[in-house]
Amino acid sequence: MKVLLDTHIFVWWSSQSAKLPSSIFSLLRRIDTELFVSVISLWEIQIKNQLGKLELNQSLEEIYENQSKNEITFLPITPTHTFRLNDLPLHHKDPFDRMLIAQAVVEGLTLISVDQKLRMYDVPLFSGDS
Repeated sequence: MKVLLDTHIFVWWSSQSAKLPSSIFSLLRRIDTELFVSVISLWEIQIKNQLGKLELNQSLEEIYENQSKNEITFLPITPTHTFRLNDLPLHHKDPFDRMLIAQAVVEGLTLISVDQKLRMYDVPLFSGDS
């Protein structure tokens, strides 16, 4: 299974694994699960860290370097991802989450998130209780 980690899932996976629901933790550890993280998540983490809304136990650059070694693929934002935003209803106004949804749709990835608002979209979603 190919999965795209929502930003909070990536943060928890990288440094706060105790916060991950056990079903998500199990899925991410499976050998047949391919992990993807969007660069939009790196951008969101950087912004929240600078604003004091997110505390990291290491620099974002260190997290990126460590996770790159752990077989996580970092997904760039392409024009096609941006164009797909036009097709998404405005159920969720967070621009970071909307881009993650667009990327999941375009790339055929299952989005991993505990954000219940994402259930309103026509995107494969694994929330730990699905």
